[in-house]
Formats: sequence, C-alpha cells, structure tokens
Amino acid sequence: METETDEPTVVDDGPELDDDAQPSPEPVERTGGPWDASQVDDDLPRVDLGAILLPGVQGMELRMEIDKATNVVSAASILLDGSSLQVQAFAAPRTDGIWDEIRAEIAESVTQQGGSADDLPGPFGRELLARLPVRTPEGRTGHRPARFIGADGPRWFVRGVITGRAAVDPSAATALEQLFGGIVVVRGTDARPPRDLLTLTLPGPGAPNLTHNPAPPETEDGAKPAAPDFDPLTRGPEITEIR
Repeated sequence: METETDEPTVVDDGPELDDDAQPSPEPVERTGGPWDASQVDDDLPRVDLGAILLPGVQGMELRMEIDKATNVVSAASILLDGSSLQVQAFAAPRTDGIWDEIRAEIAESVTQQGGSADDLPGPFGRELLARLPVRTPEGRTGHRPARFIGADGPRWFVRGVITGRAAVDPSAATALEQLFGGIVVVRGTDARPPRDLLTLTLPGPGAPNLTHNPAPPETEDGAKPAAPDFDPLTRGPEITEIR
C-alpha cells in the first residue's frame, strides 16, 4: 500500500512523570497484541526499531519518518498491498490507559478540520473511522478515510493509523491488523511524562534494501495522501526498507 498519513495532536498533559519509585500495579491482562516485551517468548522474526519490535511481512515496505528539526525518528509506516499502517508508541501512566482520552481528542480535531469520525468497535477495542479532509488535484476539498486504532499496555500506549483500501475494506485490513497485533513494545524503565513519544531507531545494518526516500508515496488511485493540519510531528526525510 502506497499511502501515508498525518496524525492528530498528542499533547503532553504536564510534568507528571511515570515514577519508577511508585508501587508497581498489577500486571496488565492482555488477550491479544500489541505486547509488552516482558510478555513475549515467541520466535516470530521482528524488525528492531527501538521502542517497537515490528513483525516482518513478505512484500511490505517500511518507511521511517524523521523530524527534520530534531533528526529524531517520529514514526514508522508500513506500506503493504496499496494500504498503509503508521505506528507510534508513547509513555502512559502506570494505572490508567490513555486511548479513550486520545481517541476523543482525535475525533474532536478531525471534526474541527472539517472531517468526521465515528467511534466503533474493532479487533483491538474501540477505534475511530475518520474521513480526513484533503485537497484534490482539482483544488476541491475532499475526504479520505482513515482508521485510528490503539492499544494500552503496561506504562505504554501504541497508536496505529490505517489508510488506503484497508481503512474501509475488512478483507484488505487483515494483514495490517495482524502486523499491528504482533508488535512488541520495549518500554524501558526510565521515567517519562504520559504521552511522551517513545524512542524509535532506524533498522540495523542488516536491514535489506535500505534507501532514502524523502518524497511521500501516492495511493492506489494516484492521489496524494491526506495532510490535515493537526499533525504534531514535522515531516522530514524518510528511510525506506523493502522486504
């Protein structure tokens, strides 16, 4: 899938830190992925991206999004069969998940930008099916579908954004949903404010076909992906790995 997405604002709540001196809560019970590194003992091959261990899927293209101002890797996007999945991992409080709050903020931001968002049940719990505003080649305002999915884990949160055909076609979404469910999060033990972006890194030297690709991809219909104004991360050059 040859698309990419821009994401809504994820705002830091304030200076509260996830202090490791606090008593540890009960382990988070999970019936499906994404998983915490402490919960996984399988031998599924994954690409090491630092805070995220990403399952490798035949035919996928991996794009690492880099903040031009800070040179920090801000997100990973997987392109597969004409659709895309962008993933990011954030710090979260010890006791409470943050997906419900973030989902509401995404819906509000999408609506304020002239789009719409429906809160629906999905394979990972509640999710948003949004229609993002986009400028067509003719200069008109159109809308492009996007699914916002999320998973709360022990002291972390992972968000995914699915665009392309997989955003509206369940059969096309299966492979990306399985990939999202196979993610492993390496949270680390350092104290971080809730919603702080967990550090991602570029794939190691063993990654095949690693090339620079600063241009955003096109979708199957040849249009550029939606670029709403509520993306908190400045897009910069990308690194592309084709598996």
